[in-house]
Amino acid sequence: MKIYVDADACPVVSIVEKVAKEMKITVTLLCDTNHILNSTYSEIKVIGAGADAVDFALINLCHKNDVVVTQDYGVAAMALGKGALAIHQSGKLYENDNIDRMLMERHIAKKARRASSKNHMKGPKKRTPDDDERFEAAFRRLLSKRNE
Repeated sequence: MKIYVDADACPVVSIVEKVAKEMKITVTLLCDTNHILNSTYSEIKVIGAGADAVDFALINLCHKNDVVVTQDYGVAAMALGKGALAIHQSGKLYENDNIDRMLMERHIAKKARRASSKNHMKGPKKRTPDDDERFEAAFRRLLSKRNE
């Protein structure tokens, strides 16, 4: 098992590395050339800038039983299709039972944004320490389940 992180602007990299180090699981962080990552634990792969370049590189690397950390529903769907597990930075697990609904909701929201004359969104809520705790607990459960 390996862990792959869609690390462009990912707020949980340090948590992933901490837990992975404890469990002796290798981690690969993928980012594009617009981001600079440093790590004493993870392998870092810098992918050329381009639409979805990091996403496709991550999917090409991951295999069955690997774990993918991403906030991108499309990446999660492709990872599930390869037999990998996927988790959102919020701690929500992507599963075959919920991914179709999530993709449809994303599609509908995108259509609504395009149709609206008001194209300003508030953006995501500020991340809190509770968010980090929820992610870490869910991530540990996922890895423990995978190791059984």
